[in-house]
Amino acid sequence: MAQVLEFKLPDLGEGLTEAEIVRWLVRVGDVVAVDQPVVEVETAKAMVEVPCPYGGVVTARYGDEGTELPVGAPLLTVAVGPAAAGEDAGSGNVLVGYGTSEAPARRRRVRAAGANGKVKQAAGTRPAQPSAPAPGPAPAPSSAPTPSSASTPSSASAPIPASAGGPVPVISPLVRRLAREGGLDLRQLAGSGPEGLILRADVENALRAGTAPAPGTAAPATGVSPAAPTRDGLRTPLKGVRGAVADKLSRSRREIPDATCWVDADATELMRARAAMNAAGGPKISLLALLARICTAALARYPELNSYVDTEARKIVQLPQVHVGFAAQTERGLVVPVVRDAHARDAESLTAEFARLTEAARTGTLTPGDLTGGTFTLNNYGVFGVDGSTPIINHPEAAMLGVGRIVPKPWVHDGELAVRQVVQLSLTFDHRVCDGGTAGGFLRYVADCVEQPAVLLRTL
Repeated sequence: MAQVLEFKLPDLGEGLTEAEIVRWLVRVGDVVAVDQPVVEVETAKAMVEVPCPYGGVVTARYGDEGTELPVGAPLLTVAVGPAAAGEDAGSGNVLVGYGTSEAPARRRRVRAAGANGKVKQAAGTRPAQPSAPAPGPAPAPSSAPTPSSASTPSSASAPIPASAGGPVPVISPLVRRLAREGGLDLRQLAGSGPEGLILRADVENALRAGTAPAPGTAAPATGVSPAAPTRDGLRTPLKGVRGAVADKLSRSRREIPDATCWVDADATELMRARAAMNAAGGPKISLLALLARICTAALARYPELNSYVDTEARKIVQLPQVHVGFAAQTERGLVVPVVRDAHARDAESLTAEFARLTEAARTGTLTPGDLTGGTFTLNNYGVFGVDGSTPIINHPEAAMLGVGRIVPKPWVHDGELAVRQVVQLSLTFDHRVCDGGTAGGFLRYVADCVEQPAVLLRTL
């Protein structure tokens, strides 16, 4: 006789307490294998595919796409055969924290209705029962949420025409948001993705072509147009990545007495050195990798800046490894991927890792592990065409180096006025871990290496 096992949303690590269902990867009635990904969720840090620890037949799913669930809430139920019902039913190595017997008191929330037709659900209420019962028994505690859309296909399957009342074939929350803000009814849009999936390009093309509803026509069923400002102004929820960034930056400013020093440096020789390295054949070396290599050498000389303050113990904790984070602007907002053991990598290895993490950030596939554990951050805001900034420290780190754009400027070189490639470097540091002399020494060493790369070779 089959046994029905309940799989709960696991703890995805790093203190995350909730996640939003982005896309179901299985439907009720599907056969799943042990450790097969069954749902894609979005946390405040990354998109994550969640594997199921059981093998069997899916009998119920809990939560529509766009639903936010707390850790410990049921995700789905699986009917397993007698042979799988014992200790061998699961993999035994599920994500951190799985098996929590009690879900947090916080109840799940559903996003306000948008272009995808989902309706906002009041706190404490349950979603409507599915139109057809799920196959097989799916017993669950009375406190568990009712299965939602248990017998309907996921958005990953063939799209159902809007006229039939089916779901809009769109996965990305970003696509939904762009459509909402542009007043575009996704039900009137044909997707160019696999099986009619609506992509960001489809929405942008439609908005550029002026296919958004004209004034006076029906807007998406949201009660009011989400893009229209209220009497108090346009409101955007601080949640997801934006909310996590807001919390971290606010905490940094509350807890860290930061100070900033800066210096202009002649980067002409560094740019020449990079050009010579790339002309020699082999993998191309990025400027960011060279700057990271300089920073790791500087941290070896000034290790006070590779630390954090333990406020409870009232101690400065100096760290032996250097894990360099770098600021990356993505469609989901600002993220800071981390290159681990940067002090042990050469320029080629750093370049490859920066490229891997940048691509993962662009595609939204960074894992929580890719975004945590940094000890020092490098922020190249020069890509935005600006010269200088006063970076906010990435709490709980002790310092961040900011790099402006490298542009031709008049510069006195060898006693004569010349046009050189000049960059402004700024260092924001936690004044609790060191004084200005240490911070100035670090920044001056970085500038010397930028101006004369041979300085780095002499100190290795």
